Amino acid sequence: MIARRPAVVLRLALAFTAAGSLAAPAGHGLDEDASFAEARERMVQEQLAAGPFRHPITDPRVLEAMRQVPRHRFVPPEIARLAYTDQPLPIGEEQTISQPYIVALMTELAAVQPGDRVLEIGTGSGYQAAVLASLGGEVYSIEILEGLARRAGETLQALGYAVRVRAGDGFFGWPEAAPFDAILVTAAAPRVPQLLIDQLKEGGRLVIPLGEAAQELAVFRKSAGGLSERRVIPVRFVPMTGAVERP
Repeated sequence: MIARRPAVVLRLALAFTAAGSLAAPAGHGLDEDASFAEARERMVQEQLAAGPFRHPITDPRVLEAMRQVPRHRFVPPEIARLAYTDQPLPIGEEQTISQPYIVALMTELAAVQPGDRVLEIGTGSGYQAAVLASLGGEVYSIEILEGLARRAGETLQALGYAVRVRAGDGFFGWPEAAPFDAILVTAAAPRVPQLLIDQLKEGGRLVIPLGEAAQELAVFRKSAGGLSERRVIPVRFVPMTGAVERP
């Protein structure tokens, strides 16, 4: 649909090396807090609302959540100054924090309302979960890498985000907390996991990258009549691992 656009890259196993234009200046104390707040505002205005791709972010609630969540707290301190650049950043264990545009886009597509129960597959740094929680969602998040799950849980707790995090294979969802109003998957699956569809409420949304060599971000909506599907943009995610790899 938008083949002329470059694929969006997130949670890559490779570190993205180009520095962006919105790096927050180094500082200390109140000056540092102010510099990061200014960088967040520029991020919202220049990367999200302006729409560097075909789909600018228009939901004011999503833009405000992106304006408020301190992304620099979800990256290693030595690269905190790059937190608000338009790029993924390494977070350890050969994973990265997604670039801000993709976090905002997936959040907008999930259409989370206050009180919605939301499942995230692939906690990573915890940043996406924090944005979802900022919208008033009751957020559950599963991370297959135990070390990342532990660190993300600690960061979220320290910042006051009430997100339930556990280590496990997201292919199976979180059945004891189902059904969910929205499910977001942050790794590419070769097919839609039926167990995740089963754990959606009627009217629920599943936001997931699909494909292997060629990937697209897709949104599914569950209804009494079945599933509707919309393909949004081409993307490039790391592959989903675990049980989904079995035929």
